[in-house]
Amino acid sequence: MTEQTQSESTALAPPTRQQFDLSPQTFEQALTFSNYLADSDLVPKDFKGKPSNCLVAMQWGAEIGLKPLQALQNIAVINGRPALWGDSVIALVRSSPLCEYVIESDDGHTATCKVKRRGEPEQVRQFSMDDAKAAGLSGKQGPWTQYPKRMRQMRARAFALRDVFPDVLRGLPVAEELMDIPVSERNMGAAEVVQRPDVPAFYDQAQFEANFHKWRDVIASCKQPASRLISFIESKGAPLTEEQKAKLLSVKAAPATSAQEATDVQTKSAAEKAVTYAQVADRITKATSHIELDDAETLIGAVDNPKHREELSALLEKRQNELTPY
Repeated sequence: MTEQTQSESTALAPPTRQQFDLSPQTFEQALTFSNYLADSDLVPKDFKGKPSNCLVAMQWGAEIGLKPLQALQNIAVINGRPALWGDSVIALVRSSPLCEYVIESDDGHTATCKVKRRGEPEQVRQFSMDDAKAAGLSGKQGPWTQYPKRMRQMRARAFALRDVFPDVLRGLPVAEELMDIPVSERNMGAAEVVQRPDVPAFYDQAQFEANFHKWRDVIASCKQPASRLISFIESKGAPLTEEQKAKLLSVKAAPATSAQEATDVQTKSAAEKAVTYAQVADRITKATSHIELDDAETLIGAVDNPKHREELSALLEKRQNELTPY
């Protein structure tokens, strides 16, 4: 072949075709792509006009090995849950190196699916018309009436592949199974809120008056502000009435009035700095009232070891729950 002929052959040869791929590489690209897909007429109705659904479907597809458009075509939304259509399920499993084979058969009454995972024994799953009757599917209007053999096949296949290759399918259910679940079982409705009958509407007034002098001393001695004390009381029982809250809020904390008191505070602070884990734990364990627990709580921050502080806080909370409110 002459040089001229070689040049002509090269000129006539079709150029190497590069595959065009729109798969997003960044989150921003995924957002833009999702908007385009949601505006398209070529996506299923579950994704039409819903870019957020498109984005989630693409992420699911990426996790199980599907390209964006494959994900939108093969992932269905059934009652708000993503699910795989039957053909995509077997395609994913057969393309996995973990799968040795998938063999399906049907004798007119029972569908059988034999699968083998590499390094493991063969597994067999079946679905018969007796199973369909027990599940209320036999004679059901739609595919179970029109294509019973195909539906048996899909059920046996779904059982086998989900049981043997859950890692390949990433735990996604099969759409055909979800579609056969009765609507009443898919959506159980709003939960009924039941009030506890043993919790009174408000804090008992007689009990409030009996405890008030203790709470007043706690607020007046600056051990607890009134607002924090109110929150604590309500967390342990019934809410306080507005009048009860107002009475507690009216208690004034006594300010330091002398240099001697300031010195006492400094002395106490210095003592707290030298406190040990064992000392604080002992005070919490031996406390017989919330006032004593409040004193012990102020010492937790003086313990050097952070882990010890966490343990002491947990011990304090446990002891607070054991004691009656103040």
